Order: sequence, then C-alpha cells, then structure tokens
Amino acid sequence: MRRGAALKISIIIPTLNEGGVIGHLLQQLQPARQAGHEVIVVDGGSSDGTVERARPLADRVLCTRPGRGEQLNRGALASSGGWLWFLHADSRLPRDWLAQLEGACREGQRHWGFFQVRLDGDRLAYRVIAGLMNARSCLTRIATGDQGVFVRRELFFGGGCFPAIPIMEDVALGKRLRCLPPCCLPGPLVTSARRWEREGLMRTVLRMWALRLAFWLGVSPHRLQRHYSRCTTPDTES
Repeated sequence: MRRGAALKISIIIPTLNEGGVIGHLLQQLQPARQAGHEVIVVDGGSSDGTVERARPLADRVLCTRPGRGEQLNRGALASSGGWLWFLHADSRLPRDWLAQLEGACREGQRHWGFFQVRLDGDRLAYRVIAGLMNARSCLTRIATGDQGVFVRRELFFGGGCFPAIPIMEDVALGKRLRCLPPCCLPGPLVTSARRWEREGLMRTVLRMWALRLAFWLGVSPHRLQRHYSRCTTPDTES
C-alpha cells in the first residue's frame, strides 16, 4: 500500500446453499463495512434463501454459475479494494480478526497471507488436523480456502486470478504466490467440521491428501473433480 493511501479491503465470499451460516458470518463482518471496507457475496445458484439473507448485510450480492474459482474471480472483478480477502461462508472469525487483517495489509513488506485455522469439532483429532494444516501451510507457503487467503490486488490480477479449473483452485493460486513469503496470522479462523463429521475423519483426510498429491503430480483437475463429486455432497462445494 502506498504511504498515505487509505486502506480498503474487499471481502469476497462464494456461496452455494449456505443459508444456514451466511447470516452469522456477515454479522461478524459488519465492523469491516463500518471501517470502510466492502463485503461482496457471489452466489452460484442457491435455492435455500442464501441470496435473500445476504443482501441486507453485504455491499454487493452477485449471481453467477456455480464453481468456486469462477465465483471468486467474479467478486474480485467487481471489487474496489487494494486488498482482496477470500473467505468461506462457514467461517467464524476471531474477536480481533479486523485488527489482525488490517495490520497485515498495512505492513509494507507483505503481499499476501492467510490465517491459521481451527475446526469447530470438540474431538482431539480435529485439533491435530488443524495443527497439521497450519504447520503445512507455513512451511510450504501453500494455503487452502479454509484459511482465508488475502492478497494485494495487483498481485492477484497480475498472476492471472484463480485458474479456470473445477477443483484445487486455491492450491493452484498458492503455487503462484509461494515465491513471496506469506504473512501467517494467528487467527484462528474457525471452519466447519461438517465434511469430516459426515464422511468420516480418516476417509476425508486420506481422500484430500490423495487428491492434492495427484494434483501436484499433474493429474487433470477435471479428472479429479469427477472423483471428488462421487465422494461428496453438493454443500461441500462452497
């Protein structure tokens, strides 16, 4: 950010049938709107009232085809902030989230970053999984969408935005950004453990590891999406 320039962060949230959680997140984001930042919700065709719940609490609500990468790019193109923060609808924010985020964005040497996460389940295994996720991201400089990636506007658009792939768009973006050291904020962002609860802890962990390894080895994201779709249900897509 240029010295003396006002800080504005665009918070971009993709949704698909997130009516049960979107209102809670947007309520938490109201201090950001009061501070001059903007909140943009990009819906991929919800049928559960997500759009209606979001409109009173967001600066803009856009509708597009489903697909998280496309939704995030659409929100970024419609935004006006110097920083972009990509946030999942089922996230819950720490009490001092705005101070953490603004502090990181004002630090002149940083160009992108993410939050550490915590899963909302009570099981010890969830704390272990979250700890491994956080350690992995700080070591590899690759963050996932659950971790609330934020990035300078010019860096995001200069790198080509999210790629037009049906899955692993967050990992692909991270591979482009990792040449620059990220800011790892303590958070934690609390993310839903619904995927693990529904599909089984070990099954979910092993499947996600396998998908990421296959992606790193060059397997087509379109082929991975076919496998992912057979193993999950629609509400995990946003």
